[in-house]
Amino acid sequence: MTSGPNEAAIDEIVARCNGDIHGALKALLLVNEQLEAELQQLHAAVAHGGLTGHGGNVLH
Repeated sequence: MTSGPNEAAIDEIVARCNGDIHGALKALLLVNEQLEAELQQLHAAVAHGGLTGHGGNVLH
């Protein structure tokens, strides 16, 4: 495994969870679920032509 931005991000996530690896993994899984849901919304909007023109931001 290489060091760099990913290693720093991992260290920060674990630190924010007070060193609790289980808590850090749980937090990452929850974030991943949210991102997957947003991606599904985006795919659905594109499939239905929902991103044409300005103001078609379905994510936020």
